[in-house]
Amino acid sequence: MEPSYISSYKSGKLKKTADELWARLETCSLCPRACTINRLTGHKGFCKTGSKARVYSYMEHKGEEPVISGTRGSGTIFFSGCTLACVYCQNYKFSQAERGKELDDLGLAELMINLQKKGCHNINCVTPTHVLPQILKALVVAVPKGLSIPIVYNTSGYELPEIISKLDGIIDIYLPDMRYADDSKALAYSFAKNYVYYNRTAVQEMFTQVKKTEFDGDGIMHKGLIIRHLVLPGDISGTEKTCEFISHNLSKETYISLMSQYTPFYKAATIPELSRRLTNEEYAHARDILEKFELENGWVQESFGAQDFAGVNIEEIE
Repeated sequence: MEPSYISSYKSGKLKKTADELWARLETCSLCPRACTINRLTGHKGFCKTGSKARVYSYMEHKGEEPVISGTRGSGTIFFSGCTLACVYCQNYKFSQAERGKELDDLGLAELMINLQKKGCHNINCVTPTHVLPQILKALVVAVPKGLSIPIVYNTSGYELPEIISKLDGIIDIYLPDMRYADDSKALAYSFAKNYVYYNRTAVQEMFTQVKKTEFDGDGIMHKGLIIRHLVLPGDISGTEKTCEFISHNLSKETYISLMSQYTPFYKAATIPELSRRLTNEEYAHARDILEKFELENGWVQESFGAQDFAGVNIEEIE
């Protein structure tokens, strides 16, 4: 199966979209924050990123959902910076700080090619929203060099639907979070205004684009949508409302990854309601909610704890 971005490259759509989104960096409006600063001249807004994508690390990730990691791993690129500022962020060392190395189009394209050569099933762009133009420009370089595996758009879900709509025919696999069902919680813990509206409308657009899920002969996803929902203590995440939305507005066939790994990282230890791990009962209740809304496709976690990268090849590029 040929990834959609290859036909978009041949038609000229990929370059046209990359150029269009690159131009938006002049008064940046890639995400709901709409900082409107000129990133092309090196100025930085909320995401702390200028004109070049900053990459903290990359790896052959074997701990993602089975249909993403498969047997050879997902070619995961961790971008520095973020459009959210979650007080409990596991990756705060690079999501909230300017760590990593800035790469131009060629450098990012070569990184993608390198991950493909290692046998990865896909290129998994983690926190791509604020560097989407740079990713697309890198694809324009990478396609004639032989890149031919799907792109995974692995996002916090704080997206502008109008931007996501431009990715139709380019991105084959969407992996968004649906983090909150209450705007007051999103503002308090991730400093994100109107999260629920932007998140839900963006995810609806993703669903429209990749409604028909496709797998290869080995069960690896080549096209589709997987929604991640991190269960937070005290139901801060609003699991029932989120599952109800998915069931009634998307499809009961939607793939969901119900995550139990919450750990009070970063500033969370100083916030009473976030300073503890989930209880077994809280996660069991979240699983019951999936059943209530007949959401049977996807994954639950049998063990608690932060993701363990021990033994996985992580290459930092400081």
